[in-house]
Amino acid sequence: MADLAIYLSYPEPAPVIDWLQILGFRIVVRNEEGGRVNHCEMRRGDAVVMLAVDDAQYTRPPLLGASTGVGAYLVVEPMEVDELYAAAVARGGQGVFAPEETAWGARRARVLDPGGREWTFGSYRPGEG
Repeated sequence: MADLAIYLSYPEPAPVIDWLQILGFRIVVRNEEGGRVNHCEMRRGDAVVMLAVDDAQYTRPPLLGASTGVGAYLVVEPMEVDELYAAAVARGGQGVFAPEETAWGARRARVLDPGGREWTFGSYRPGEG
């Protein structure tokens, strides 16, 4: 068995933590130092995200067209795609593309979180063929 969790850092992770809670993630672990979040683990079903404060001035890929070239993909039921997109944009996310049906029969939408990271919500289940 293998589990996978994504790890993302931000200059200020607190707004992203708040944003992820709106999307149904719950905090499992949150460590602060000097009033700033330095590590946070969040879960939504089997999806786990670890967030941290940047330890350097990283360059993040910009949005070019409909992608930054790297992002997180959250598998959800088709009816959840529209709800998540609306909530994500209403709470500080930047819409990249609104909910749509794909040529391969899935529903998806894409946003940038408040820290500029790419998130796709979709009903396609990777690894299931």
